Amino acid sequence: MTINLDPTLYLKNQAVQKSKSDVMGKDDFLRILMTQLQNQDPMNPMQDKDFIAQMATFTSLEQMTNMNKMLEQFITSQKSDNIMKYSEMIGKQVEFTSKSVDENGNEIIESKQGIVKSIYQKNLEVQLEMEDGTTILPNALTKITSPASN
Repeated sequence: MTINLDPTLYLKNQAVQKSKSDVMGKDDFLRILMTQLQNQDPMNPMQDKDFIAQMATFTSLEQMTNMNKMLEQFITSQKSDNIMKYSEMIGKQVEFTSKSVDENGNEIIESKQGIVKSIYQKNLEVQLEMEDGTTILPNALTKITSPASN
């Protein structure tokens, strides 16, 4: 029994896209698999277990790619949410620790306080600007209160 395949289905007759990076993607994997299937020895075809193993590899590759995209979206949304989260601190009285070094090289840790004037993001880190111009990182905060009313 002879099986005739439509020549338009051969991989060599398909348009090949060059990937923009050196990393193999799922399309590259499928091309390799199709080439392997087309060029296998008809008298000694690929074993079922080999084909199943390759399909499992393809499935896990696709799932990892999708998970990577979702993780990138999550990280991007977290970065943009940070400034919104800290914006509630504008106008609040805060206490924070300030580290400095004296003339002898000893580290001095002081507790300071002030009112938060603005929030901004620099190098992917949120920074709080105080009314006196001091900038601090949120991890330096020790206490947050409403300012004393006059």
